[in-house]
Amino acid sequence: MDVYYCFNYLSAGWMMLEALPLIANPTIIITMLSPEVREPTSLESYLSRSLGLALIAFAILNLLLARSIPLVSSFGATATAKAASTDLEDPTAPYAVPSLSVTLTYHIAVGFYCYQQWGLGHSTAYAIGMLAHGFFAAMGAWVMMFASANGHIYRKTGADGKSSSFPMTNLDAEKKLGKKL
Repeated sequence: MDVYYCFNYLSAGWMMLEALPLIANPTIIITMLSPEVREPTSLESYLSRSLGLALIAFAILNLLLARSIPLVSSFGATATAKAASTDLEDPTAPYAVPSLSVTLTYHIAVGFYCYQQWGLGHSTAYAIGMLAHGFFAAMGAWVMMFASANGHIYRKTGADGKSSSFPMTNLDAEKKLGKKL
């Protein structure tokens, strides 16, 4: 499985997991994040459920725009639809990189917010959120830097263009280069 699709599925799964308690029972969220146990007000219930539905919509929209779930115009086209790719030049996934950018920004912002709240001494639920969003932000940054473009393989050495000799040299590639000259 492509790491980009893995990131999309894991990220969408985490967002859905966050959304379920928000929709099902806002009292749980208030109990976890507040020092006193109380019933949520009608405004808190509305905002909690609205945020849960927005997270679900964001997760599904991210999967659709990144072509993790292929879209076809008719049922007959599913048999002839080719596999989606995340290449920048590929016309089947034109929103893959922008979708990744928005999702990455979301995970960075929420991870930073959770870190800030946990640092102020609030609930350990913020620490869990900080670790999860930090993981997704790191994974998304890795995908953005390395998995969204193909490397260049050189004909003479057979090495990837992204490789370097720092801090250790690639002796195997140097041997191949020496034999070809």
